[in-house]
Formats: sequence, C-alpha cells, structure tokens
Amino acid sequence: MNTLCVSGGAVLGPDHEVERADVLVDRDEGTILEVGEGLNADAAETLDASGCVVIPGLVNAHTHVAMTLVRGYADDKPLDAWLREDIWPVEGAFEPADVEAGAELGVLEMIKSGTTAFADMYFHVDRIADVVERTGLRARLGHGVVTVGKDEAEARADLEESVEIAREFDGAGGGRIRSMVAPHSLTTVSEEYLREAFSAAREIGVPVHLHANETTDEVEPILEDWGMRPLEYARKLGLSAEDFLAHGVHVDDREIELLAESGTGVIHCPASNMKLASGMAPVEKLLEAGVTVGLGTDGAASNNDLDMFGEMRDAAMIGKLAADDASAVPADTVVRMATAEGADAVGLPGGRIQPGAAADLAVVDFEAPHLTPRHDVVSHLAYAARGSDVRHTVCDGTVLMRDRDVQVLDQAAVRERASRRAGEAIARAHE
Repeated sequence: MNTLCVSGGAVLGPDHEVERADVLVDRDEGTILEVGEGLNADAAETLDASGCVVIPGLVNAHTHVAMTLVRGYADDKPLDAWLREDIWPVEGAFEPADVEAGAELGVLEMIKSGTTAFADMYFHVDRIADVVERTGLRARLGHGVVTVGKDEAEARADLEESVEIAREFDGAGGGRIRSMVAPHSLTTVSEEYLREAFSAAREIGVPVHLHANETTDEVEPILEDWGMRPLEYARKLGLSAEDFLAHGVHVDDREIELLAESGTGVIHCPASNMKLASGMAPVEKLLEAGVTVGLGTDGAASNNDLDMFGEMRDAAMIGKLAADDASAVPADTVVRMATAEGADAVGLPGGRIQPGAAADLAVVDFEAPHLTPRHDVVSHLAYAARGSDVRHTVCDGTVLMRDRDVQVLDQAAVRERASRRAGEAIARAHE
C-alpha cells in the first residue's frame, strides 16, 4: 500500500483531546487509515512532526482568492464606496491571466498557512480551477453573479455563466473541486435571477452561496421593497440546508431561527467585517441556536491576508465583544469553526483526524516562544499560533508543503508574476 506517515508528534482528535500519535495515510485514496503510536515502520513516505501538533487542514469557507492582486490597493473606506470606487473598476480590467496569477498567490499563501480547502466566489473560474487542480488543494468554486446595473442580455449571460460553471466543474480535479451557484448578494441580483439561481442549483445538485446581511445597506432596501427581512426573502426564494451565506452580520432573532430551521450555514468573516466597519455578527447567538458557523477570510483586499489562524483569533475576540461576555465564542469553538464546522458548512470533506476521514492535515510547530509553555494546545491554536508556524501541509494524502518548502509552486515565480500583473491591471483601470 502507498502510505504516508506523519510521525513523532501529537494529534488533535475530533473531541479536541491532544495525544501523542502518528497519522497513517493512504496516499492513493487520500484518506486516513489509522491514528496511533508506532505507525511509521513500513510507510512509503514520512513527515517528521517532532515538537508539533497535527491538526485538520484549515477550511477558508469564504474568500475571493484572486483579490490578492489588490491587497493593500484601497483601504480604510466603507464597503459600498470601496467596491464601487476602487475594487470593481480594477477587477473590471482583470484579464484571465490576472485572475490565474492572483489565485496562484492566494493558494501559495494558504498552503503556507495550513489551509487545505476553500470556498471561492469570483470570475474566470476556469483559471482558478486550473490552479486548484495542479496544486492539490480542495475547493468549492462558483462564478459570482451581479445583475444590477446591467441590461437584460448582460444579466442573463452572467447567470448562465454561473450555472454552466457549476455544471462543468463539479467533481473536477479528481473530485477535489466541487461547484456552487453564486449570486453575489440579495441586493445585487434581482428577484427573477435569484429565483433562477436557486432553481438551477437544485437541478444540478450543488449549493447556493451568497453574501447576506453584511451591512445595514443590504437590509434596509429589502425591508422597504418586500416588507420582510433579507433571510425571510431568501427563504421565500428557496434558501435551504444545502446553501451557505457569508457574513450574516445584521441578522435578527427571527432570521437566526430561520437559519437553524433550514440548516443553512453561515460563514463568519470577522477581520473583513471589522476592517469595513460592517458590524459585529451575533456569532454566539447563532451557535446557541444550532446554526453551523464556519470561518472565512473574505478577499485579501479586505483582510488583508488569508491566514486562518488570525481569523480564529479575531473571531474569538470580536465574538466576546458582540456578546458582552468573555466566555462567548471560546477557543474550542473557533478551532471547530475553522475545521470541521467550516467543512460541513460548505459541503467539503475534511476537518477531522480519524480513520476514514480525508487526509487533509496541517502540522503546527509548537517549538516557538509564543507557543510556550504548552498549557493548552487548543488555546494556543486559537489565540497565539500563526500561519508561519505551520511546518507541513497535506491535502488528499499529498504533501503540498514539507518543512516550509512548498512542493507544488515556485514561490519566487508566483510572487513576481502576481506583482507584475497587478501593476498592469491597475494601469489599465486608470487609462
């Protein structure tokens, strides 16, 4: 059997108990065979986890990966002005090769910080899928639809592209790529096209992913036009358990009940919400109601990185402020949000280290001053660890990074190409 053994360290189990153990992986099937001691004797390949804790690969459940090209380009503005005045004009100048370069940069950053799966809403999705396929990550991908400000032909073409992408790419990359239909939001896509998006997703058998209740400006127009809250409106259109929404900042108690009843997942993006002053999502209330909550970085333009360790810390901190309770959104909870809960919310395998589970792993080096003393591993993962502490990254049984050396991308070439194409795209946007 073609096996990989991650040996010599401790393992974070599904119950979040930490025990010294090896993880034996079937590289051909991409699954975990066994977790226990002394498993490395006959393995075809080994990874040294001495001084480390092996955790499930992190799940970035909402991002726009190619926005790495506009990292730091436009900061310190409210969401609507930021998008319309700065981000959308540059994105309008993006060519397919720009999106590919930005996706490579984002994937490189995620591999280096222990993320093995992500959900991405963008355009030129075929280029993003190509990057995912050749680098070995896992992803759920969708073409983002915006119909406002477009004539009927343009709006319909945008929706049809999202549906066609969902059909074409579901199951690509040896099954590591799954798809979704991705209307941008309840206010940037008209009712007619939202209904069609939900219907098409059901017919294909993929989820719908959209932004919802991110700012008050996304709530008030729906109240005025429809006399109901946004998630009541979305439920009317067909929102269900297969679907997941990003942000969910301005949800009221009735909307939380609707989410819990329907089984719809919510992806919390605390850093982006703080940077754009969108507000504080009621994460503790969502969790208490039984809503599945994952974590996402959002795009690198509004974060400004894709480090899920930072996102865990932000989620715990702002969760306590929002609830006015220091015990709210504790360390154990945010680690689950970044692993098992995120995987469940977006419908991807992974998030747990146990026999039969997907072999998606991050090996975190605990031999650093900021992770000493090791009173509580879960606390350190949530509050003290950094992406740069990841020593090895494994996805689907394949080693993507060994001893901080990414095996599937040329780091220098990726950075050079992304920097060059970002500058060229910004220049085109200002012509």
